[in-house]
Amino acid sequence: MIEEGRVAVNGRRATLGMKIDVRTDVLHIDGKRVYLQKKVDKLYYVLNKPRGYVTTLKDAHADKTVADLLSDVDARLYPVGRLDKESEGMLILTNDGAFTNLLTHPSGGITKTYRVSVTPAPNEEQLIQLMTGVVLDDGHKTLPAKVRVTGAVGTEKGTMEIVLSEGHNREIRRMCEAVGLSVTRLKRTAIGPLKLGKLRAGEYRKLTAGEIAALRRNATAPSKKA
Repeated sequence: MIEEGRVAVNGRRATLGMKIDVRTDVLHIDGKRVYLQKKVDKLYYVLNKPRGYVTTLKDAHADKTVADLLSDVDARLYPVGRLDKESEGMLILTNDGAFTNLLTHPSGGITKTYRVSVTPAPNEEQLIQLMTGVVLDDGHKTLPAKVRVTGAVGTEKGTMEIVLSEGHNREIRRMCEAVGLSVTRLKRTAIGPLKLGKLRAGEYRKLTAGEIAALRRNATAPSKKA
């Protein structure tokens, strides 16, 4: 069959002796897709991402990726959304593409909660700007955010809890920069109803059926976040 050209791997004609990965490679015989393994179970994990790890499965230029932290999980998981290298906290990983789309599509409006340390401590004007929306360096105006000051050391340093319902690249860092604040630490503590809790940096666990159902409800419920 291979010699006759009837077998294709990833859209290219197969050759004798070639090796394939049944988990990732796509095999066709006579133009029809052939599945080499049983249906893969849907898996859902939450990870407390430490600083210094890149939110990707492979990166030739990165010393550490989140895949390194889940090396003993015998499945290919994909991050739901991103946290930049210097940010930390909650990251959901799954092999359920529909679930990923549900949580990341803008229409879901699922909220994400962050604990943010900044210098200097934010003043009232800066807080109002963050809460009403600021124009970023690319011209995009952010949606209104919920912002609560949780601590301050004089005027030198401050901490805030910020809740967003959108997820643009490095959004909180850019928001703070736009109003004159510099982020020194950024940690995501919740996604929708799911809280990070006592999960330590670098640790992960499976989501419970109840947590998965709650995330689905939160993402599909009529939006009251406008």
